Amino acid sequence: MEHSDVVKLEHHENKNEVRNVTIVLSVLTIVELILGFLMMKMEDGSIARLATKMTIVVLMLAKAYYIVGYFMHLKHEIRNMIMTIIVPLILFVWFIAAFLYDGNSFKNLRNNNDPHYKEQSTIKIEKKEHGTSHGKEQSKDAPHQEAKPATGH
Repeated sequence: MEHSDVVKLEHHENKNEVRNVTIVLSVLTIVELILGFLMMKMEDGSIARLATKMTIVVLMLAKAYYIVGYFMHLKHEIRNMIMTIIVPLILFVWFIAAFLYDGNSFKNLRNNNDPHYKEQSTIKIEKKEHGTSHGKEQSKDAPHQEAKPATGH
């Protein structure tokens, strides 16, 4: 075999590899979309919906593996090079999860321990009836009413 034959053979194998990875990524994406549309019809809080969400997460991680492995060329790198990228990534994901958990616990502590703090979502706002006038404006058809003084109770 000549050098040009080896290059052609290697190029053909790489082309097939990229095509195969693209097909796998496309199939995984189509399966995710189908599961997503099926999940919209499922009951909130059901076991089936939770299982579907977990399946979608696993499929997304598989796609991330293929993208990083083949298109970022980590599949063919040495182990030490892979570890210099994967370990900080895992630590970064843990860092984000820890801060989200800690932020949620701070919100709960603030709600429970601060007597002057009132959660905005718990404040009730009176609804105005439909058709009532806003502010001091009165309709022309309504009889003129005198303002009543406020009592000091």
